[in-house]
Amino acid sequence: MDDSETSGQLEEALERLHTAGPERDGWLSNHAPMVVEALAAHGQSGAVHRWVDLYQDKLEDFPDRVAPVTDDNWREALGDPRRIADWTDHFSRTLAERPWRDGLAEWWPRLLPGLYGGATHTVIRVGHAVRALEAGEHAPRVTELAHALGYWAARHQPVTGVAVLPGAPTAMGSLDAVPAIEPGHLGFRNRLAAVRRLPSWADDVTDPDTARARLTELVRAATHRYATHGHGEPTMLVHAATAPNAVLRALDSLPRDQWAPSLHAAWAASAAVTAMYAPAEAVAWTPPARLTAEEVMERALAHGDEHVIKLTDTALDIGDDLALAAALRAVEMSEPLVG
Repeated sequence: MDDSETSGQLEEALERLHTAGPERDGWLSNHAPMVVEALAAHGQSGAVHRWVDLYQDKLEDFPDRVAPVTDDNWREALGDPRRIADWTDHFSRTLAERPWRDGLAEWWPRLLPGLYGGATHTVIRVGHAVRALEAGEHAPRVTELAHALGYWAARHQPVTGVAVLPGAPTAMGSLDAVPAIEPGHLGFRNRLAAVRRLPSWADDVTDPDTARARLTELVRAATHRYATHGHGEPTMLVHAATAPNAVLRALDSLPRDQWAPSLHAAWAASAAVTAMYAPAEAVAWTPPARLTAEEVMERALAHGDEHVIKLTDTALDIGDDLALAAALRAVEMSEPLVG
């Protein structure tokens, strides 16, 4: 991201979006802050307001406050979605009083076990906010991190009681070994509750640099796998790649001793999403044409769907042909955004 080219449009879009809440219809996530950051990061900052105009009907007012979150009561407020505004206020104060990386480092290990909340959009939004701040520290970007962390804290949702199965040496092999949940469960939360078995992978990694390398491998594998397995659920299986990529984006802003735990949490999230939405079998798929990264992003923007844009954003981070093919597969399978 060239910050000199993106800051004005991105700042304006974030300020516009911070009057809206992080959810709509009671639980669905507001993707707009994530999408405008992704567009700005890939040379499409001039399109952010036009895209927000198309998405505008999906925005709801920011929720009401209940009671302040404090250093004494935050544990009781963790995971309470009624406290979204209270948590956002808390992180706004925290990031006003200290450098944003210090606030992130304090709260990351507290929030990491609950990254399943909001269908993993909570950590994904944080990952986008961190990337924007790494490109340039502007006030609306700090505010966006406060909103993202507040959303994560309010929707914090751990998963426990999952039996560990044998994994494979590679991330792709271990994703292939993930058993699907029993059929009949509707909705993310019910499906997540049905995840009872997941294979282990990279659970012996403690070295930070190895953790980064394995996390990069996981993001690549999950993105590649979307090209052949995304038809299981074209929207939700995007998160098997975008959630671990959000964690990967945050690593450089975190203390190195948090990198290995971040890898383990990212694997569990990616594997859980795979279990929840895995198709019965893979399909062979070849894109109709080989396009450049810029052309693929232009296709995603023209399509407009928020998950398509965010998977394309991750695919461009990887940059190889199969990753770009996965993004085109998402374009093909998803309903376009219509204003």
